[in-house]
Amino acid sequence: GGLAIVGTERHDSRRVDRQLRGRSGRQGDVGSSQFYVSLEDNLMRLFGSERVAKVMDRMGLKEGEVIQHSMMTKSIERAQKKVEENNFGVRKRLLEYDDVMNAQREVVYKRRKHALHGERLKVDIANMMYDTCELIVSTNKQYNDFKNFEFELIRYFSITSPLSESDFNKLSETEITGKVYKATLDYYTEKTARSAREALPIITEVYKNDGNKFERIIIPFTDGIKTLNVVTDLKKSYETGGAQLINDFEKNITLAIVDEAWKKHLRKMDELKQSVQLAVHEQKDPLLIYKFEAFKLFSNMLNGVNKEVISFLFKGDLPQQNVSNIQEAKEIRQKEDYKLSKDEVPNSDTLSAENRAAGQTQQRQITETIVRDQPKINRNDTVKIQNVANGQIEEMKYKKAEVLINNGTWVLI
Repeated sequence: GGLAIVGTERHDSRRVDRQLRGRSGRQGDVGSSQFYVSLEDNLMRLFGSERVAKVMDRMGLKEGEVIQHSMMTKSIERAQKKVEENNFGVRKRLLEYDDVMNAQREVVYKRRKHALHGERLKVDIANMMYDTCELIVSTNKQYNDFKNFEFELIRYFSITSPLSESDFNKLSETEITGKVYKATLDYYTEKTARSAREALPIITEVYKNDGNKFERIIIPFTDGIKTLNVVTDLKKSYETGGAQLINDFEKNITLAIVDEAWKKHLRKMDELKQSVQLAVHEQKDPLLIYKFEAFKLFSNMLNGVNKEVISFLFKGDLPQQNVSNIQEAKEIRQKEDYKLSKDEVPNSDTLSAENRAAGQTQQRQITETIVRDQPKINRNDTVKIQNVANGQIEEMKYKKAEVLINNGTWVLI
C-alpha cells in the first residue's frame, strides 16, 4: 500500500517537499504525508517567524497544538520562495564568473586543437609573429626608444633591426610593424629550411640502419637554455626531407608552452576571484572588476606565450649532429615482476600457516602482575595521621593529609 511520510521540518526548496509527498503514493495506492514546523527552524526564523508568532498569540493557540490554516502554509511557501530566489541569484552570479573563464578557455583550447591536429598551426605561428612584432613596435615607438627596440628584436627573433634609427623615428607604427614582420618571416623560413637540411643526414642514417626497429624517434632541440625532446615519425621525416620533423617541432613547442602558461593562469584567476570580493566594501561591483582584471591577465598571458613560443622557434636547433642522440620513442610502463609462476604464488591458507609457525618460534613475553601490599586509599577516604615530633594524632580526609605526609612531619597510621 501507500506510505506514511512524516516530515520533521520544511526544506528550503519546495521541490524537495514535493518529492517527499510523492514518495507516499506507491503502486497506485494513496499514501499520506504530515509535516511538523517549529518557529525555531531556520526557514521560519529567518523569514517572518515573529509575525506568525504574534498572530498565534492573538488567536490563543497553545504550544504543540496542530495548526491547519492557509495563512501558515502560505507563509512557509513565501519563505521557501525567498530562499529559492536567493539560491538562484547565487547560481546565476557563479555562472557569470564562469562565463569569463569559459571565453578564455575557448581561445586557449582552440589554439591547442590547431597544434594537436596540425590544422592552421602555420597560420597561428604567423599570427604570433605579427602580434609580437606589433607589441614590440608599439611599446618602443611610444617612447622613441630605438636601442631597446633593437635589443628586443635580437632577444626574441635573433635578428638585427631592418630599419635605421632615422627610419624608426619617421615611419608610423603600422609601417614599421610590416617591415619587421616581413624580415622575421623571411628569416624563420630560411631557418626552418636550414634545420631540416641539417637533420636530414641523421634521419637518413637512422632510417637506413634501424628503420625496421624504430617507428617514432626522439630528437633533442635546444635554445641554449632549455632542451625539448621532439617526437617525430621516422618514415615521414625521411620521405618529406625533414619537413615532418619541423612540423612536429612547432607542434611540441606550442603545446608545451601553452599548457604550462594556462596552468599558471588558472591559479592566478582563482586568486583574483577571491580578492575581488573585497570590492564590495568600496561599493563597487566585484564582477565588473573581475572582468577587467581577467582581461588584463589573459592579454598578458597570451603576449607571454607568443614571445616564449617565438623565441624558442627562432633559437631552437639541434645541439649536435650525432646519431647517438637519437632514441626510440617508447611509452614508459611500470615494470612488473614475472619471476613467480601461478603455482609458485602462495595462497591465503599457506600464508596463514607460515605466520602461525613464525609466531610460535618467537619468544613469549613474560607478563608480571603487580600486587599491592596495602589496599588503595581514595582521596575522600578518612585516615589517621600522627605527628612525628610530639605524637599528636589527627583524623582527616586523605586529600588533606597527603600534603602533610609529603612534607615529612606526619606519618600514616
